[in-house]
Amino acid sequence: MPFYDYQCESCGKRARLQFSYSEYGKVQPVCPHCHSQQMKRRISRIALAKSEDARLDSMVDADLSGLDENDPRSLGKFMRKMGHEMGEDMGDEFNEVVDRLEKGESPEAIEQSMPDLAPGSDSLPDV
Repeated sequence: MPFYDYQCESCGKRARLQFSYSEYGKVQPVCPHCHSQQMKRRISRIALAKSEDARLDSMVDADLSGLDENDPRSLGKFMRKMGHEMGEDMGDEFNEVVDRLEKGESPEAIEQSMPDLAPGSDSLPDV
């Protein structure tokens, strides 16, 4: 069954939904975040036949050259780009961390204000 990308017109969040060919156009998509039926179809990204490791290695090599690990904005930009390249929703917590980094907030301050972030978790980069 194919996946279809939508954006909720109520909450603005994106979702990837799966419908069979026979269901598409007959079943009303529902936002998994706010349960609204006001969903707008978005063009999906094209998937290339490349191993996950090769894809991530090429992204990291190219992106790390401009990364300043002491600058929260640079870390946020890098994390947003990597999350976008993964092609899937990274979740609200990830998006909040990236937003705060891009505004210049330190990873340490973010970690202190978000107790659910376990030390050493992949949610924040180690700096």
